[in-house]
Amino acid sequence: MPDLPTPQDAAEAALFTESWDAVLSYADLCTSGAASATELASEAFALGIQEARSAGSGPMRGPARRVLPVIPLLLTAVRTTAATWELAGRGHRLDPDLRLWLNSEKAARYHGMPLQRPIALRGLRDLQEADAALLWLAEVEALPLTVVARRLSLDPAVVSSELAQVRALFRDRCHRNHLDTPMDAECRSYARLLDAVTRSPSADTPEDLSRHLATCVQCAEAAACLRLAGGGLPAALAGGVIGWGGLAYLERRRRAAEVRLGAGRPVAELEAGEPKEGASKARLVRNSLLAAAVLLSLVALGVSMMPMGGSGHDNAASDDADSQPVGDPAPTLSSVGNHPSGTASPSTRPTASGSATDSGDRNPDTEPQGTASATAGNSPNPTRSSGSGPGSGSGSGTTTPASCDVTYDLVNQWPDGFQAAITVTTTKALDTWRVAWSYRDGQQVTQMWDASVAQDGSRVTATAADYNKNVAADGSFTFGFLGTWDNSKNSAPYGFTLNGAACK
Repeated sequence: MPDLPTPQDAAEAALFTESWDAVLSYADLCTSGAASATELASEAFALGIQEARSAGSGPMRGPARRVLPVIPLLLTAVRTTAATWELAGRGHRLDPDLRLWLNSEKAARYHGMPLQRPIALRGLRDLQEADAALLWLAEVEALPLTVVARRLSLDPAVVSSELAQVRALFRDRCHRNHLDTPMDAECRSYARLLDAVTRSPSADTPEDLSRHLATCVQCAEAAACLRLAGGGLPAALAGGVIGWGGLAYLERRRRAAEVRLGAGRPVAELEAGEPKEGASKARLVRNSLLAAAVLLSLVALGVSMMPMGGSGHDNAASDDADSQPVGDPAPTLSSVGNHPSGTASPSTRPTASGSATDSGDRNPDTEPQGTASATAGNSPNPTRSSGSGPGSGSGSGTTTPASCDVTYDLVNQWPDGFQAAITVTTTKALDTWRVAWSYRDGQQVTQMWDASVAQDGSRVTATAADYNKNVAADGSFTFGFLGTWDNSKNSAPYGFTLNGAACK
């Protein structure tokens, strides 16, 4: 597997941190396994970085040109790299449906005659790069406008009005591109009627125009781009710019936004121009989580007060085994003394071992992304840490003996940032899992895929996503993440636990 591109400066390092999870998420949709997804994402990211450098787009300063913003540029690089795999005889590693699409006329539209390309792709490319980035981040990546404003160095007080202006500008570009597209007489006769109908949110679509849109692909694409009301713009952008898998990618980003809003983000974090409906939904999610936490606490209290069979010694032992501390205790002196630390680099893998108590923090702040984490087998010299201890076998909190084997793999690092993957193998079947560990040197996890993350000081907790929480006996699971470090020392984590039980 090729190494990930090394950022040349702080701007490119920020680009990697902001965009890697999006590239990996789409690569996961395009491939048939986690290892293939990581390799495809790495090659595509390197290709996209080269194109961005040559075009002077995104945070890398250069002459102002009308090109795609950085994230859709990288996503199209994933599609281009997948097509290269197909031609090079590596298509068996791609999703079968993607292979069919790559060999169809639909794929040819994206690199064929410019006037035959999708309306949304042409419209987004016709915008200035800053305007296109604002539209993409807000509509497709579903980032809160305060985050978009900070990333693009815009005034948060006016970013909502600027987005409305960009939407209208995008619509005008798409209308012009639709008129410029070679079309037959019937499509030409409906073009101006389509423009008039889509300008008014309350206008009804005439029956004959509706029948035409059901049979004409190009006019239907134009209608989706021209009709700004109704919430169809994100789907039009994702489907028209990315192509295959665009709607699935959009759903992942929407789900990620819901996770961020449901993780206790303060209401003040929501942008001033965000619809009240979205804010109400976020508050509803937060209130539901709080209610669930209170209910679980009452159930736990009731269970603890029930009379239990056996001797008092047995009951005390059971209480000690089943209870989880509310806080995140610091590692004991013995565990600290038994875990050597080293400097992590791309060619040297530090030892990851030790024991500590799981914090139990259930406050996820990042999105669970596909199944595209980097596995230990794909990186050179992974460090393994194994041992035995009780691991949880069910979501009810009961513990059963289980041996766990942990692999911490430092996939790549650059000034002030790094990428890592963790693989855990357990001998017992699990219907949920929670992995925790501690850092020595102030490292902070910024993004995670295949799990949700919470960090309290040096203690990090990764909690299973809904789609990968079930693990068979003698099975393993992997998740990956991005983090920051101070460029002086990036030693290995220690104190790994699985469902609160130490992996030595």
